[in-house]
Amino acid sequence: MRIAFVGKGGSGKTTSAAVFSRFVAALGRPVLAVDADINQHLGQALGDEGAPPRALGTDLGWLKDHMRGTNPRVASAASMIKTTPPGAGSRLLDLDPSGELLSRYSAVAPGGVRYVVTGAFDEADIGVSCYHSKTGAVELYLNHLLDGPGEYVVVDMTAGADAFASGLFTRFDLTVLVSEPTRRGVGVYRQYAEHAAGHGVELRVLGNKVSDDEDAGWLREQVGDALIGCIGTSAWVRAAERGSAAPVAELEPANLAVLDACSPRSTPAIATGPLTTAVRSPSTCATPRRGATAPSARTSPRRSTPISRTRTSRTHRRCGRDHPDRPGISSNSGGNRVARCPHPRARCR
Repeated sequence: MRIAFVGKGGSGKTTSAAVFSRFVAALGRPVLAVDADINQHLGQALGDEGAPPRALGTDLGWLKDHMRGTNPRVASAASMIKTTPPGAGSRLLDLDPSGELLSRYSAVAPGGVRYVVTGAFDEADIGVSCYHSKTGAVELYLNHLLDGPGEYVVVDMTAGADAFASGLFTRFDLTVLVSEPTRRGVGVYRQYAEHAAGHGVELRVLGNKVSDDEDAGWLREQVGDALIGCIGTSAWVRAAERGSAAPVAELEPANLAVLDACSPRSTPAIATGPLTTAVRSPSTCATPRRGATAPSARTSPRRSTPISRTRTSRTHRRCGRDHPDRPGISSNSGGNRVARCPHPRARCR
């Protein structure tokens, strides 16, 4: 299962992604956490105080060459872009930690969570490139990944609606938007829901920094059935953020119940506790698994139906790369629709 954590900056999405990853690892399930946020704090949130692993986004040449394998349609790594699908001869990936890619790029945090990072901006990036040049490595990786039942890929995404500047937002089974009980937090949810409409995104809301039942009730009024549950005040999380996390089993029972709401099992369950109502069902927390075959060149690996590229992506006026439809689409002299780059003063690579 692939789960993206999104939300307003400061909502607690990175902390939520880290706590959920620890929770899944404590259940003994294979999990890979991916830091795709420009701030690159997921490793620290997982409790790893050492140097980060080799970054996916700064080693694109090797990554592309590894995944293209012997695919005759991809002549070289340079001809590969982030939306290039696997085909005959492509090297498909899994979550085996002994595999060449994870051996090269991943590290293991305390608690047993293996994670990879896209990489932070370096001096050469400042003022000349946008962060999508690094998150594109995650999209390419997910396009070639065959994750199996009971396996988890948890991605900490960029804040706000910036994820819609690429097709990465379509690569998940579940997108969890972390929201505080505030108008600004709910406003990001509404913006995200509007952008995601028509793209098959399974979007749910996780309430965070919820103080009482009034906070929880207000969130439920605003987002309705999209609400998975609410995380209340947590001494466990506070200690983890200070670098002294206890075993996940010691997390408050009410908060554990909310995490369990995003962890699909064969039997639906309803978990309740103080300041939280977590409802699980196959329709809200799980999607059918896809087969272990490489998707065709015309089909998204997360969908069973072909995607209309003319509807879901356009070419940036500045950088010439495919991005989802965004406000401000216009037509060029050739009749082809193009979209303005969301970073008009930067250059996508």
